[in-house]
Amino acid sequence: MTSPLFKRIFKLTIFAMALTGAAQMPIFKRYYISDIPGLGWLNDFYLTNKLHYIFGAVLLFMTLYLLTMFVMAGKQYFKMSSSGLLRVVLYGAVIGTGVMRVIKNLHSVTLDPFTVMLIDWTHLGFAMLLGMVAMYAFFMGRKPYLEKVSGLGFMK
Repeated sequence: MTSPLFKRIFKLTIFAMALTGAAQMPIFKRYYISDIPGLGWLNDFYLTNKLHYIFGAVLLFMTLYLLTMFVMAGKQYFKMSSSGLLRVVLYGAVIGTGVMRVIKNLHSVTLDPFTVMLIDWTHLGFAMLLGMVAMYAFFMGRKPYLEKVSGLGFMK
């Protein structure tokens, strides 16, 4: 349903999101990773924040494109596999909590500290869970997101 270039860009976007998301926590400075030549930019919170937003917009565009392609073209020929559904739900949760993080960071929005902490930890938790599911899929053999619908004569 997608080209190999689209898949590579999607994987690169996910990698960049994970890297810039982790860089917004002070772990790269704390563990001297940002002292490695060429990785000093990982210590710049504002740069990694802007990059995270940019790649978040790319991820949002790509997921909406995939959703549109599935609904418009593939729904009659394909159905979601159980592992595909799990990953799609996790991507949706990460994107949804990411959108809530963007909203809470707006100047005109004021939330109580507990709500801010809840949004932040939920986003981090879903991102880590998605990473664990992706690692499991990588090491145990990737399962496809989509399965062919049986019963169609020309699909046999």
